[in-house]
Amino acid sequence: MAISPNLRGALFMAISMAGFTMNDAISKFVGESLTMAQIMFIRGGFATMLVGAIAWHRGALRLPAGALDLMIVLRVGGEVLATLCFLTALAHLPLANVSAILQALPLGVTMGAALFFSEPVGWRRWLAIGVGFSGVLIIVRPGLDGFNAYSLYVLGCVFFCVVRDLATKRVNAEIPSLFITTATAAAVTVAGGALIVPYGGWHPVGANDALLLLGAAALVVIGYQFIIMAMRIGDISYIAPFRYTALLWAILLGYLVFGNVPDTAMTIGAFVVIASGLYTLYREQIVGRTRPVTSSTAPGMAPDGL
Repeated sequence: MAISPNLRGALFMAISMAGFTMNDAISKFVGESLTMAQIMFIRGGFATMLVGAIAWHRGALRLPAGALDLMIVLRVGGEVLATLCFLTALAHLPLANVSAILQALPLGVTMGAALFFSEPVGWRRWLAIGVGFSGVLIIVRPGLDGFNAYSLYVLGCVFFCVVRDLATKRVNAEIPSLFITTATAAAVTVAGGALIVPYGGWHPVGANDALLLLGAAALVVIGYQFIIMAMRIGDISYIAPFRYTALLWAILLGYLVFGNVPDTAMTIGAFVVIASGLYTLYREQIVGRTRPVTSSTAPGMAPDGL
């Protein structure tokens, strides 16, 4: 029996989220022996080569007019800072907790688009945004015994990802996406290299760690490929909710690789955030918007994984 395009799209979206989350798990694992700056530098270098090869093959590396546009600079800067925050938090928090907080990204983009681009957002979606961020507070637990200051780095990551995604929406459509992705990967690599000394210098890199980071970079490319396939063959309104499978992958990998079991507060907070995001998507379909909020953000719930 043939599988419908929507079901194939949903499967591809789930595979994409698995790729991004496995990349995160590898980065966290390697972070036990290497510094965050080294991970940015080595993984970013591999990603630059892989994405750059694809971009070169497709003729997307020719410097287009407007390539130094302010929005591209803002987009790249947001990605670099988001990656810094993300990897710092990932080294000190369970994978599932980081992923759960990042589920608020679509809500943040909706709020940012309303505040800075004057996009219409009704009271129901504003209420959903408020409820969603209350779920984030449940996970973070400010002022309580379970509070971890590194949760603030995840919130910083969400903020810089919102900046990145809002800037991306204003980038000239004539500039190839692969050009932007390659430039972003290169910028993350350079930033990682510049931070090696401030973050403790260069630690010896074993063959296993290098291979793992190469695998992480490859998983990012796989994730991008599958999310593109998902968006092209199915209805976005059907496929977009499956981006939340990233949290399921994070819980599974967190348990299998690191032995982490989500606590009650994290579980309740994640449910509130995801329910708010799904309701926001539902409301956007009701009011007839052509691009649901979950399609307006970048493919990964985290930084591009570069």
